[in-house]
Amino acid sequence: MVPIFTLKLNHKINPRMVAVGKFDGVHPCLTAATQAGKVFIHNPHNRGQRPVTHRLSQSTQDSDISLLNINQAVTCLTAGTLGPNTTGDTLLVGSQTNLLAYDVHDNTDVFYRDVTDGANAIVLGKLGDISSPLAIIGGNCALQGFDYEGNDHFWTVTGDNVRSLVLFDFTGDGKNELLVGSEDFDIRVFKEDQLISELNENETVTSLCHMHGSRFGYALANGTVGVYDRTARYWRIKSKNHAMSIHAFDLNADGVVELITGWSNGKIDARSDRTGEVIFKDNFSSSVAGVVEGDYRLDGQVQLICTSIEGEVRGYLPASKDLKGNLMDSNAEQDRIRELSQRRQNLLLELRNYEENAKGVSQTNSGIGIIPANTQLQTMLSVRAATEAQKAHVELSISTPNETIIRAVLIFAEGIFEGESHVVHPSVQNLSGCIRVPIIPPKDMPVDLHIKAFVGGRTSTQFHVFEITRQLPRFSMYEITEDSPAASAGTVSFSINERPQRVVMWLNQNFLLPEVVESPNVTFNSLRGGGLMSFHMASNGQITLRTDDIDLAGDLVQSLASFLAMEDLSVEADFPSYFEELRTTLTEVDEFHSVHQKLTADMADHSNYIRNMLVQAEDARLMADMKTMKKRYRELFDLNRDLINEYTIRSNNHNALLTRLKSVNQAIQRAGRLRVGKPKNQVIAACRDAIKSNNVNALFRIMRAGTASS
Repeated sequence: MVPIFTLKLNHKINPRMVAVGKFDGVHPCLTAATQAGKVFIHNPHNRGQRPVTHRLSQSTQDSDISLLNINQAVTCLTAGTLGPNTTGDTLLVGSQTNLLAYDVHDNTDVFYRDVTDGANAIVLGKLGDISSPLAIIGGNCALQGFDYEGNDHFWTVTGDNVRSLVLFDFTGDGKNELLVGSEDFDIRVFKEDQLISELNENETVTSLCHMHGSRFGYALANGTVGVYDRTARYWRIKSKNHAMSIHAFDLNADGVVELITGWSNGKIDARSDRTGEVIFKDNFSSSVAGVVEGDYRLDGQVQLICTSIEGEVRGYLPASKDLKGNLMDSNAEQDRIRELSQRRQNLLLELRNYEENAKGVSQTNSGIGIIPANTQLQTMLSVRAATEAQKAHVELSISTPNETIIRAVLIFAEGIFEGESHVVHPSVQNLSGCIRVPIIPPKDMPVDLHIKAFVGGRTSTQFHVFEITRQLPRFSMYEITEDSPAASAGTVSFSINERPQRVVMWLNQNFLLPEVVESPNVTFNSLRGGGLMSFHMASNGQITLRTDDIDLAGDLVQSLASFLAMEDLSVEADFPSYFEELRTTLTEVDEFHSVHQKLTADMADHSNYIRNMLVQAEDARLMADMKTMKKRYRELFDLNRDLINEYTIRSNNHNALLTRLKSVNQAIQRAGRLRVGKPKNQVIAACRDAIKSNNVNALFRIMRAGTASS
């Protein structure tokens, strides 16, 4: 399959900032952000007919391209229908401080809004029961949605900086949910402002796209791409290159979309949504910037449009039905033949090993390679506290019950080992029937350990491969202890209508315990960060958690509520040291805001001085008063230097403010995670209102009690 059109645009394109919009309602235009703080709009159907405005100008290099001046670094963009009365699509451009909605056809701003949390990702569409389409931006741990008038209709917090967004009907109820990929490796699903699901990955989620139904594609910063159907992962592959853009498109005309991926090495590939098998590939000479679709030739056929960072654009048409999904060129067919030939060689080698093994047994009856029939692979997980020689860890013990030895062990586990796999290969002197592997989970998540072990006799030349899967419990880095929990100042308390035995069952399933506990009253020592965590349940169903780690408290509440299938849970919580840090952060936010306002006022004053001095310098030049002219230009030079210094101060102040605002958003999210269902949404909404009204005392009352009333 070959491109049906190729364009060479004289503009470098920012990765992941490419869209197609029908700005006049008819003609699709390729739109992308450039590295110079501009957005170009390529429209070959309306050549050179654009008026020049304060924002929009004609490109001097290409008559098909108009340039939109943003005057700051673009961080995200998209295009689509936003308002009910607009002629065509609206262009939305986000930066670290603002969101611009622009009507390209009428050359006017629809709205221009300050966004204090930044705009790292953007998506446009309907969300839940909200009547009008929203431009939803993801920034510093916050999500914000604007309607066509720029009104703020949606706001909530999420766990970390947002990197990717997509809207589609995840639950199958006919209404769109919002999927959010962030830097804390999670894909979160929001039903309006209610978090309904979390999918854990092992790297930053850089791209999301809807496939069909409840199926969606995702890409991670470590080169992984794959497909989920709701919460079940269908497949994934990992590359040494980075996935720059993913898109769903039916390339083989079978009625089912494929996952199209553009890579950092310039490769484009299309993979089956069911298996991940490559059915088409092509190459650019530079990294791919974006993959979109549109009827760019206005012939009634939608093309897949791929762009590179150097400005190369290619359009591909879906295959005709008689190809039956076979899009690979002759080189790819040769690759497939080589792959099958290699598999044949491997199978022949395996067969020869079996034959030699059987021959050795029949001739010498020495048992070389043969192991006893009762040989099994046994595994055990246990918690090990820190020693002088080793950090605290979970020990995985792999053993056999007889005289056989384990020659090598391969363990595959997401997010645990670098490269996701770990191989233990004992030296010949240390061969035994037991291998111990230290495991240090970076965070509290359940992990499947896929174990393969080579087992045989001491003199074996062939080995049997045993495969087994063992799950590491969610809270595995906690050691049960008899110490008093009084040292923990942070507390969480709530009431449940459940038998203690159900809570005991949750404890035994989610913690790595040396023996089964019988009571819900236990104390643990955290091996990862130190400190004690205790769990106490009174006879009336009142549960009290004691820990100084608010994140751990949130994880425990969410895990218990999920296990007990609780839809709503109100909680009272107090974390004195964390709340004191937050109070300090809020004070710093006010200080940085004050500095920002003062610096902005100073810059406006300097701008007026510069305007006056330029006029005076020009007057002096016209009057041939060279002395005064030189004096004014020296003063201008000094003012310019001061402005540059002030800009550096403003930039540092802005970055420090963003860091503090991120901490505040994370604090709101943590307060929300201590609750479940409606109480959680109420806490997040009330916290935002308290911050808007600058009522710090009400904010802490809400975080403690879940409500602003004292």
